Amino acid sequence: MRRLGAVVTVVALALTGCGSSGEDNAGTTSDAGAGFPRTVDHAMGKTEIPTKPKRVVALDASFVDAALILDTPVVGYTDYRTINGELPEYLGEDRTTYGKDSQSVGTLAEPNLEKIAALDPDLIISAKVRHEKLYEQLSAIAPTVMSETTGPTWKDNIRLAGKALGQEELAETELTAYQNAAKSVGDAINAKANNPTISVVRFVDGPTRLYQKASFSGIVLTDAGLRRPKSQDVNDFAAEISAERIKDADADAIFVATYADDKGLSAKTAEQFKANPLWKPLAPKVHEVPDMTWMTAVGLQGAWVILNDLAKTFEVPAPAKS
Repeated sequence: MRRLGAVVTVVALALTGCGSSGEDNAGTTSDAGAGFPRTVDHAMGKTEIPTKPKRVVALDASFVDAALILDTPVVGYTDYRTINGELPEYLGEDRTTYGKDSQSVGTLAEPNLEKIAALDPDLIISAKVRHEKLYEQLSAIAPTVMSETTGPTWKDNIRLAGKALGQEELAETELTAYQNAAKSVGDAINAKANNPTISVVRFVDGPTRLYQKASFSGIVLTDAGLRRPKSQDVNDFAAEISAERIKDADADAIFVATYADDKGLSAKTAEQFKANPLWKPLAPKVHEVPDMTWMTAVGLQGAWVILNDLAKTFEVPAPAKS
């Protein structure tokens, strides 16, 4: 652990935007057996990582999930949407194995640089779309790596995390296990239910959305080889619908998530839709699912939950992690 004076100095540099690399505290161990030091190409340029990271601060939830599934301790994270001060339960055993010492460093919109520095990270990882403006300040605290964006690129982001963490092989192993499980679940569903169409609806504090093939859940459904209704069989993120277009949500199975906004507007919209006569023929085919895992858990842990929900709904064998 660095001395407190060193941490205070780094924080001061970060807050003033100075371009210090923090190399005076990088240590001398090369960790050559794990391929360190190494230089990682990423959305903001190149970053040298001197030793295999063991104290990661992840400023986007998808990178928290990625680091944990790649067997790396996460000491700092930004609060997950709808929960504060803790890691979500869908992370499973990794939540306690590799996240037991983790602390919140603020919100996604406003991570706290002083809290980050005080955690003495040896890697900070996020996305350019999230924290491009903080890159210099974060780099003054610890080596920082950023993907271009999040969402549909979640698999490539896991691979990027693998490079930064020295866990490339594990990243590919985890992704392959998921891909195999997705195909297995999808094949079983298609065989049992005669290639059903799957609709994904989300009620939010705004226009109701139908999630298409470039969304997180849409990618999982594509990986499973499951068909989508015409309204969602599009290589885009989502389509917004009014109550008059409820029929666009129809399919053989309709998975519905409701965002837990502070004012309860999403739940009110859901009530209005479900009270509409146009919803009545859809209701028997509706399956309520958690918003956090189907919509915001953009990573392997969330994808496994979706596969399990699909298997349970269609009463086919649950996917087994190899």
